Amino acid sequence: MRLRALLETDALGLRLLGGEDELDRTVRGVMTTDLRDPSRYLSGGELVLTGLAWRHSAEDSEPFVRILASAGVAGLAAGEAELGAIPDDLVQACLRHRLPLFAVNESVAFATITEHVVRQVSGERAGDLAAVVDRHRRLMTSGPAGGGPEVVLDLLGSDLDLRAWVLSPTGRQIAGARTPLPTEVGAALAGEHLAATRTGRRGPHRAVVAGTTYSLFPIRNTGRGAAPAARDVRETVLSDWLLAVEADAGDWPAARLDLLQGVTQLIAVERDRRDAARTVRRRLAQEVLELVQTGAAPAEIAARLRVAAPVLLPGLGAAPHWQVVVARVEWGDGSAVEGGPVAQALLEEVLVDPATTGPDSADRIAVAHTGDEAIALVPLPAVPAPVPAGGPDGEPGEPLPPAPTGPGLHADALLAAVRAPLSAGLADDGRLTLGVSAAVHSAEGLRGALEEARHARRVAAARPGRVCAAGHHELASHVLLLPFVPDDVRRAFTARLLDPLRDYDRRHRAELIPTLEAFLDCDGSWTRCATRLHLHVNTLRYRVGRIEQLTGRDLSRLEDKLDFFLALRMS
Repeated sequence: MRLRALLETDALGLRLLGGEDELDRTVRGVMTTDLRDPSRYLSGGELVLTGLAWRHSAEDSEPFVRILASAGVAGLAAGEAELGAIPDDLVQACLRHRLPLFAVNESVAFATITEHVVRQVSGERAGDLAAVVDRHRRLMTSGPAGGGPEVVLDLLGSDLDLRAWVLSPTGRQIAGARTPLPTEVGAALAGEHLAATRTGRRGPHRAVVAGTTYSLFPIRNTGRGAAPAARDVRETVLSDWLLAVEADAGDWPAARLDLLQGVTQLIAVERDRRDAARTVRRRLAQEVLELVQTGAAPAEIAARLRVAAPVLLPGLGAAPHWQVVVARVEWGDGSAVEGGPVAQALLEEVLVDPATTGPDSADRIAVAHTGDEAIALVPLPAVPAPVPAGGPDGEPGEPLPPAPTGPGLHADALLAAVRAPLSAGLADDGRLTLGVSAAVHSAEGLRGALEEARHARRVAAARPGRVCAAGHHELASHVLLLPFVPDDVRRAFTARLLDPLRDYDRRHRAELIPTLEAFLDCDGSWTRCATRLHLHVNTLRYRVGRIEQLTGRDLSRLEDKLDFFLALRMS
């Protein structure tokens, strides 16, 4: 559509302030921003909507307009609600850069303008297919009869011969072409998309995986009723879906690109519907969490769990066992991005089996968040155990208590398939740490499970890496204490015990450190250690004696063995 067409629509409330000679410019899309530098989100041809929150003084207008003009936007529309009138410095800057400027009446919502532009662009430039897509948009927004994203992807296949998939931020397939996307390909595409988004590159992003070229489109709802746009990409980068199309969009005409942008809007409606469906589960988790943390009576917690069980385990009458998973997303550089909501959305995805498809596969997971922490209540369905054989009188024995149907969640397994894409999204300033509790079968055990999961997460946080997890089974060893020893204490402790041996090894090539490691690993057995090192026992005794002489320790004493063991682990 042309810019001048916007002035002919009274409902949009636009008033031209400058750039009358440029009104024949073509509008390819619309973007709302209050960033001082939105260049990384611009691809050219947009009508930019702004509330002027970026303007703190008259000097701010010139660089802002220069950035828009350099990006090739079609025009700028500024709202009057913030300042009451459009500042003259902004008007003059737009005149200098030949950028058409509109004033938006404070009674008109930006969402109204956005929806009008999207509808007009798709209708004028995408022909009959856009009309079909628009019809399905109306169906999708009116209720479940719309068919979800599969309907839109079927249209892409039948009308444009494009194979496409909707993927989660971890690469799990939400919807797709008739041929499923291999799990490893989906994870690789998600990683490419997250990495490109974090660096500010504008979509669609081009990716080549296993010799096939894909174009990756972000899925965000910017229409009527959409949530406010994130001011920091880190707020949504780990929760947004993406559309992967098996084609190179770099050679596409503008009409086809506009159509695909419209498709992402339709799919975003399904995403919003899914998020709304999670509200009940999130509220249940929040209620249980508050009871647990405030020390409520087990009977009260148990009553809440009985309410939650039918919602999370529809059709199963048996009370489940529960596991607690705690996650935290932290950003560096003193970021003001709240980690709790990010961790909540991410945990809801991570807890889904990566081989599971469909948007509603997390319907048995309840996740709450508090501060920078997200906490998941994960039910493990219980089934009655078989009744034991009867006693001498032939009567059946007592039924055994129900047991979980599976082994439950394992920390490392949760992250195995998603570590690579999430690391790309976290880039060099974010971390995800996760802790998993053991399964509990009663309300009395839930508080302990929460503390256990939190402690496991702290163990994970002490490890290197962008994405780390720890489970309850790792909390039964003294080794878990090592990450919490201050660095200066660790260095002093290991230097005092091991530096004399390292110095001796450098001068004499005596291999005292490897000998010490083997001796401790063999539990102090002279024979087994000598065999492992291919040494005579007398040679081994000589080396151990030298270790004791250099360090002043006695390797026959348990305390000294433990000190050496810890020093080697911390070095």
